[in-house]
Amino acid sequence: MSAKVAPPTAALVVAADEEMRILLRGLLQLHRVRVDAEADGMTEALRLVRDRRPGIVVADSHLSEGSVGGLVAGAREACPGLRFILVVPASRPPPQLAPDSMPDVMLLKPFRIQQFADAVLAPQPPGTAG
Repeated sequence: MSAKVAPPTAALVVAADEEMRILLRGLLQLHRVRVDAEADGMTEALRLVRDRRPGIVVADSHLSEGSVGGLVAGAREACPGLRFILVVPASRPPPQLAPDSMPDVMLLKPFRIQQFADAVLAPQPPGTAG
C-alpha cells in the first residue's frame, strides 16, 4: 500500500488569460487543492502571497505585467518554502531564469492531467509551506 501525499492546503493561480486561470483553478480543485485567490500579473500576485501565504503558486508564463522570474523570486522571499509550478508553452523556448528565480516544476503545455497531478502532489521537504 502506497502512502498518499497530502495536497497543499491552499493555492494561488496567476495568469494573464482568464481562460487559463479557469483551467488551472479547475485542475487544482480536481486534485482537492483549495484555490484561495487569483491574479493576472506580478504585482497583485505578490500582494496575495504576502497576505494569504498559500502553500503553492501555479502560474502561467504569460502575465499581464511583471516578469515570471520576478514573481518566483518575490513570492519565495515573501513566503519561504512556497512551492511554485510554472506552466510554459512547449512551442516557445522556456524563460531564462536566474537560480533564485527557478520554479520547483516547469510544466510544458499542453500537458496531461497526470503530469499536473504529479507536479502538484509531489512530496515536499519537511518544514515547507503547504
